[in-house]
Amino acid sequence: MGTAVKTRRLTDGQVETFKREGFLIVTEPIFPEGKFQRLKAHFEEKLERLPAEVRPEQMDVPHFTDPALFEWLLADEVLDLVEPILGPDIALWSSHFICKPRGNGKRVPWHEDSAYWGQALAPMQVVTVWLAIDPSTTANGCMYVVPRTHDDGYSDYVPVDSSQNVFNREITPSKMRDKLAVPCELQPNQASLHDGKLIHGSPANTSHLRRCGYTMRYMPASAKFNSDQLGALHQVYLARGRDRAGNQYADPSKAYPELARYRELSGKKLH
Repeated sequence: MGTAVKTRRLTDGQVETFKREGFLIVTEPIFPEGKFQRLKAHFEEKLERLPAEVRPEQMDVPHFTDPALFEWLLADEVLDLVEPILGPDIALWSSHFICKPRGNGKRVPWHEDSAYWGQALAPMQVVTVWLAIDPSTTANGCMYVVPRTHDDGYSDYVPVDSSQNVFNREITPSKMRDKLAVPCELQPNQASLHDGKLIHGSPANTSHLRRCGYTMRYMPASAKFNSDQLGALHQVYLARGRDRAGNQYADPSKAYPELARYRELSGKKLH
């Protein structure tokens, strides 16, 4: 578990920008270079072992079966980024390697993360740290966000072709404001932060460069995780401070392969 420290990585101005716009770009390196390179090497090993039938965009909740990832997920370098927004009591909500291979990386349709989580959190307050493993630019399918769209989080959705898209549904065109979208271009070891209710998405990667990011998602430990909403599909971890909501937390030193198998068999994708 991360140890609470007084380091504050965001200024008051940055916190205000995040709250107003729903996102923030952090250009300073998130991890010391050696620690970042260990994460990248760890990811490359996981990618190499990925079954041929599994798309690299779909490496969801890898920490359920790979406790080594908690070296980065519970690191002070990351928790110090989200504490100014969430407060001192923090839980890990989820994580996801989303790797778009060069040439045929799938599009991420316009969505709000919260729409995939329903009423699983009360209140719905999640901050995602989108850490760039590779360069993420307009050329290779970087994420785009629509600023100031984090007031709702539960738009109407329509089906889309899952052979071309990472998810099988998208915000209905009548509700979209994609002309206002801005790109989140990042170099390796930089990150963007976004609110779980913000509208965002990314185009397909048809370039000759791979685009991989690691999304690390955090909630305040004062938010109640309604496990009944997700059945046996999900669990959370106390990252810093104290529980404030009576949540049950998983053990970061343990792997939970049975949970990963159940998610796979259920066919449900929680993002």
